[in-house]
Formats: sequence, structure tokens, C-alpha cells
Amino acid sequence: MPRRYLDQRLRLHVLRAVDAIEVHRSLLKAAAALGVTQPALTKSLHELEEQLQLRLFERHPRGVRPTEEGTAFVRGARRILAELRRLDEELDLLASADGGTVAIGALPVAAAGVLPGALTRLKHTWPQMRVRLQQGRTEELLPLLAAGEIDLIVGRLYEPAGPDAFLREPIWTEPISILARPEHPLFQAAAVTAEDLRRYDLVLPTITQRVGQEVDALLAALGLAPAAPLRSSSYGFIREMLHGTDMLSAMPRLLLVGDLVRGTLRVMPLPITAPDRPAGLILPRGRALGPAPRAFTACLRDYVADLAERGVVTRIPDGDSAARRSDTTAAETPG
Repeated sequence: MPRRYLDQRLRLHVLRAVDAIEVHRSLLKAAAALGVTQPALTKSLHELEEQLQLRLFERHPRGVRPTEEGTAFVRGARRILAELRRLDEELDLLASADGGTVAIGALPVAAAGVLPGALTRLKHTWPQMRVRLQQGRTEELLPLLAAGEIDLIVGRLYEPAGPDAFLREPIWTEPISILARPEHPLFQAAAVTAEDLRRYDLVLPTITQRVGQEVDALLAALGLAPAAPLRSSSYGFIREMLHGTDMLSAMPRLLLVGDLVRGTLRVMPLPITAPDRPAGLILPRGRALGPAPRAFTACLRDYVADLAERGVVTRIPDGDSAARRSDTTAAETPG
């Protein structure tokens, strides 16, 4: 059967089957995950390979692995399944005044910084809306966005190595900052100098390599490069050290946004201008957002605007975003 008739021949269960086989790399494990017998799954795979006139998986002693054609087929199958999930979710949304699902990919700083506030607003406005959250690095999340497994990515916008299939919409910028308790002696100074800063010990977060490089670059520009700063992956520990001592910390300020909003920590004025760090949304080019993702982006922008009014971040005006397009970024809400 010519492959041009695949739209008439393929069934959804075979798309789910190849997805499971690729994930588990084992017919036995994939069959268990799908709730079918291994012979039934093997038969479905053989029938599919006959229809395609291609070998999708190679068998080896430890299981199976996809061929080049199999990898391409799995990628397409996942796009189809993702579109069907979105259709299902949109129909749910139409049947419910405030339902639906938004699948969010979040970079680490955004997950700790803007997401809690944005999602709180979302759940307050649309209490029945469901959220699926996937945290990771940009290079880990982009394939999920391309496959339709997530609707958008929130976080720091890094320049891509070359043209790609994504739109980047800057919404805010938050430079690496020096944080300290409000009673810190340096806040009494008329102007803080690099020499002033060097008199105090640092407690630094253990964060991703990219953000760590940005922190190190600012410290080097200020001449703050101690041989052995105190480092911790626990933001609770860093908060306690900042609240209880005159230590300083350098980090993206959104990591401790709650303390900044409540006034229990402050941003130290610096003698130099820290580089901008634009952040916002990464969106799939050519794929319009559904009602639930649009509702989330509206809540995100509202929350960022609130943080900007409080001086925590700098909001990037809508007109300055070259990536804006009306079908994905308009502040539309379900209903």
C-alpha cells in the first residue's frame, strides 16, 4: 500500500504503540505500559512496518532501538498525539467555563521566581484549569516544545546558535544583583563602591552553569572574586545567612522574589551597570496557543507588571518585543 494513504490506514493505537516502544526500548515493557500483551504489540508493530514498507525498530539482545526512519516516525506520531491532546483539552475548556490544561516548560530561575505568583493568579481566576509543569534547561525543553508536548517555555531568553523554529518574546529583564538584609551597613552609604563590597563575605547559590557564568562575570567586574566563597544549593540556607549576617549574595533576584516583595531583603546599588538578562516566553512558530495557555500568559504578564511596579524587575514594553504576534501573545482568556 503506497504511503500516501497513511491518513486512511493508520490508527491511533499504533501511534501510541511506537511512542511507548521508543520510550521503553523494550517490547515487553512497552506492552506492560500500554496494558496489552507482548504478542499483540509485536503484531501491531509488524503490521505497521508492512504498511510503511520500512523497518522502524532494530532488535538487539537488550531490547529494541529505533532506526533513522523509526525516529522520524516517532517524532511525527508524538506531534499528532500532542495535537489530539490539545484538541481534547480545548473541547474540555469549551464544555467548562474555566477548565482546560496548560503545559508549561520552566527554566530553573523562572520556576522559583515568576511561576508561583503567575500560577496563583491563574488558579484564582480559573480554579478548574489544570497545569502540567516540566522543569529543565533550555536545550532539554525545546524538543518538547517542538513536539507539542508543552505549550510554551518560561524563563531566561538566550540567543540561539542559529535560526530555529521558535519565537522568543522578552517580557522582563532582571540583571544579576547583589542582595543583602535591609539593615546592612552599606545601605547607609551615600554611594557603594567596589572597595566597600569587597569588605563583606559572599554566600552564593549553586545554580546552572549558564547562570553561574553570569554571576561570576558580575563578581569579576566588581573585583569580588574570593578564592573560596560559601556556596549552597539551599535557598533557605542562603536566606538565613543573609537575614542573620552582613554577608552578601549575587544571583538573579527572582530567586528570592518573596523576600524582595516583603522587604526582608534588598537589592544593593552597584557602582557599575549589570548586563541585562531578558526573560519571557519561548513559543512555537506557526502554532497558535489555545485558550488555556493564553490565559496563563495573561496572568504571567499581570504578575510581571506587579513586580515591575515594586521595582523587583524591569518590564520590557510590548512594543520593544520583536517576537510579538497577535495570535500567540494577546492577553486573551477562556470564555
